[in-house]
Amino acid sequence: MKRASLFTKVNSQLRTCPLIPVNKVLKPCFLLSVLITFLLILSDGVEAAAGTNKVTNIGAIIDGNSRSGKEEKTAMEIAVQNFNNISRNHKLSLHFKHPKGDPLQAAYAAEELIKEKKVEVIIGMDKWEEAALVANIGNQSQVPILSFAAPARTPTLTSLRWPFLIRMASDGSEQMKCIAALVNSYNWKRVVVIYEDDVLGSEYGNLALLTEALQEVGSEIEYRLVLPPLSFLTDPKDVVQDELMKLQHQTKARVFIVLQSSLRMLTCIFGEAKKAGLVGNDTVWIVGNSITSFLDSVDNPVFSSMEGTLGIKTYYSSNSYYKRFEALFQKLFRSEYLNEDDFQPGIQALRAYDSIGIITQAIEKLGSNITSPKTFLNSVLDSDFTGLSGRIRFKDGMLSDAPTLRIVNVVGKKCEELDFWLPNCGFSDTLHAEQGKGRCRNSDGGKTSGGLSGPVIWPGDLNGRDPKGWAMPTEAKPLRIIVPKRTSFNKFVTFRTGEERPVGFCVDLFNEVVKRLNYSIPHVFFEFDGQYGDMIQGVFNKCLCLTVVPLVNRKTYDAAIGDITILAERTEYVEFTQPYTESGLSMIVPLETEDTSWIFLKPFNLEMWMVSGAIFIYTMLIIWFLEHQTNPEYRGPRKYQFGTALWFTFSSLFFAQRERPYSNYTRVVVVAWLCVVFILTSSYTASLTSMLTVQRMKPNFSEFEKLKKDKLNVGCDNDSFVQKYLEDVLGFDHDKIKVFNLENDYTTEFERNSIAAAFLELPYERLFLNQHCKSYTSTKPAYRFGGFGFAFQKGSPLAADFSREILCLSEDGNITLLEQKWFAPSPECSTSATNNNVESLSLRSFKGIYIVFAAISTICFLLFLFRLLRNSRPHQEADGGHLIPGGNIGSSSGDRITEYFYNGEKTRVPRRASTFAQALDKDEWGSTKWEYVSNSDNLENN
Repeated sequence: MKRASLFTKVNSQLRTCPLIPVNKVLKPCFLLSVLITFLLILSDGVEAAAGTNKVTNIGAIIDGNSRSGKEEKTAMEIAVQNFNNISRNHKLSLHFKHPKGDPLQAAYAAEELIKEKKVEVIIGMDKWEEAALVANIGNQSQVPILSFAAPARTPTLTSLRWPFLIRMASDGSEQMKCIAALVNSYNWKRVVVIYEDDVLGSEYGNLALLTEALQEVGSEIEYRLVLPPLSFLTDPKDVVQDELMKLQHQTKARVFIVLQSSLRMLTCIFGEAKKAGLVGNDTVWIVGNSITSFLDSVDNPVFSSMEGTLGIKTYYSSNSYYKRFEALFQKLFRSEYLNEDDFQPGIQALRAYDSIGIITQAIEKLGSNITSPKTFLNSVLDSDFTGLSGRIRFKDGMLSDAPTLRIVNVVGKKCEELDFWLPNCGFSDTLHAEQGKGRCRNSDGGKTSGGLSGPVIWPGDLNGRDPKGWAMPTEAKPLRIIVPKRTSFNKFVTFRTGEERPVGFCVDLFNEVVKRLNYSIPHVFFEFDGQYGDMIQGVFNKCLCLTVVPLVNRKTYDAAIGDITILAERTEYVEFTQPYTESGLSMIVPLETEDTSWIFLKPFNLEMWMVSGAIFIYTMLIIWFLEHQTNPEYRGPRKYQFGTALWFTFSSLFFAQRERPYSNYTRVVVVAWLCVVFILTSSYTASLTSMLTVQRMKPNFSEFEKLKKDKLNVGCDNDSFVQKYLEDVLGFDHDKIKVFNLENDYTTEFERNSIAAAFLELPYERLFLNQHCKSYTSTKPAYRFGGFGFAFQKGSPLAADFSREILCLSEDGNITLLEQKWFAPSPECSTSATNNNVESLSLRSFKGIYIVFAAISTICFLLFLFRLLRNSRPHQEADGGHLIPGGNIGSSSGDRITEYFYNGEKTRVPRRASTFAQALDKDEWGSTKWEYVSNSDNLENN
């Protein structure tokens, strides 16, 4: 119609024109008609385009006054322009709203965008509080919401509560794990958390995550510095200065973690911290991702105060695609925001650009068939591509892939990149580290230490070492060490009259450790006249004591040295070093002289005496059996025979035997027996000599149960925990326990019989017995404690350094030298003195010789018995053929054998054996002997 009317108008104009010659009119009319035709065609094309192009309205809720909001706006405009340039039938239209950080204003802006601008999707919201309220609006209107923020902890049933909410960010758990691993890498045990609060307290979630992550690696938050919002302050520098002064007085931790802060507040924090000396030697500053992301836009004065700061930064790839975006971004950002100093895009800009990419990909999937908001939402949730900010894919309404982080170091005017933090891997010097091949560190979640791989520039001048993260002592503020003024045993530590420095074993050990450290520790000693428990409270840097010890409440002490026992209760208040001596509870009792009337029986125990007697009788019987047939000394009545054998065996104990054995078997037995006798008598003599030459002493009591049963008094140290231990654990009555202050008090009370025993810790017991070993003894410590150690404030790195050096001194033998210097025994108790407790000789020491002797004797006995039985057979045949013909040969022969064995002396005729007879009568080993021939022998010769 427009084109027809345009043509009608042109024709009417042509008809009303005056008549002009053809040659003058033809050319202008022709040009006019061509122009009109072109305009009509162009108008028709515009109408056709207007009728076919689809426009998708996108709402963007950002803070246009902040650096991140400016970056997001520029990045979204670039993405929309790129899409519109290449799309023929679908266009995007951006509508911005700036709620200025107010969540309620963000909700109102979302309603306005939906109702007035007819937006089909809303993106933006850098704060979770804004995203949650806008998500409610999106649920009501069924408009998808793409949020740049996510809660620190994902609420339960988030996807059900806000089905149209899509979070283009991950929660803060990975960042907090990274910070905790970084803290543990350098063995920092106490940290200070700083953040700028807002009205809604949005950092509480991250604070809780950081607390849990630090606890898993053995560290904790020592102090929380919460600054009010900058908009509430008229003079933020004064507020920050006052808060930092409070921090310096209340904690010595110097590891500062800044979780969240605006740029202006961050400038105040670092500026005032540097003035207060909190940015210097042994201090550590770590800033979170939200701060590191805009560090590149900070001006130079702030960079100078942040020298050596570590930052956590979300990693993104700098590929060619990013380079093209970066160039276009810098051009547009510089032209629009002239007051900005830096034009580099941050992670917020990359996420904003990718958010438009998510929408355009969903549009391309659906084409022009967007039937419902639910369909469009599902298409968005199905996104899976790699954008400028990283991998984009969703699970349960949020990014499914944990972000890869990068550790950066502020050096000069820029941030130097150090290690990567890879999810489920830990620190790595490469992006694609493979766990288990040596490139992935802290794969246990940061529970192992080791530090970053790259060289780190720390605040101050540390000469190549890592910072301690603690307020280290200086000449102006030396380490204040508390030392007990009086102890029961002053060789451990004591203050001599007129001297300001203490002396003793503990002081020398402390000086040796300080010499071995790779840094200086200016220190000053203070004497403490009080209980050891109060001294521990004096070092406790969170002490709330107000009345017991006034100095304690001021926290004037940094460490305590002396004979301090490590107890589980005390470890809750202070950090102990490695123990430099073992500890246990010993009972000291007096010695009394032992009755020596029957001491001659002591060299052998009862078992030894019984076995020796049995061997003696066995030897006697063997000798009698082997000798009574041939040896004239063993002739006569049986009583006489046994008496002779007994006398021979007994006299052999003293090598005074006179009887000569006739049988070679007997001689073998006697030789073995004499060997046994020699060993027994030598051992007996040596043992008895040692018992007689050493004064025999024994303790009055060996078990404390008898002391309790008899209700006897016991003593203990007044300055230790032992008194309470005796009551609560061992069950002694309170009125039966006497406490003493000096070493000599124990000997005095023992001499007065005021106490029956004294309970001392093992180091005290050794020192006491080194001086009084002749009069007292101790029982083995059945109850053990943690040993003696030095105490430092909780979280102090000095405790770990001292522990390492104490172990080195122990391994080198230097602690033993110090013990010999201070705990040398008295001359009468030197180590060369003989031990009073000489044990009785037991059967175990002589079992072998007894077995050998018994075997020899038994073998000789069996050989002789075999020969005797073999020689008895010819006599049986002779007696049966000549004496009892036709009679009972077996019976008569048996009787003769019995007579031959037992009663051969009844009818013997003494004679001198002839030479021939001697030769016949030689035993098989060829020994000659005098014979007494019986009637049976005569019959045999006949």
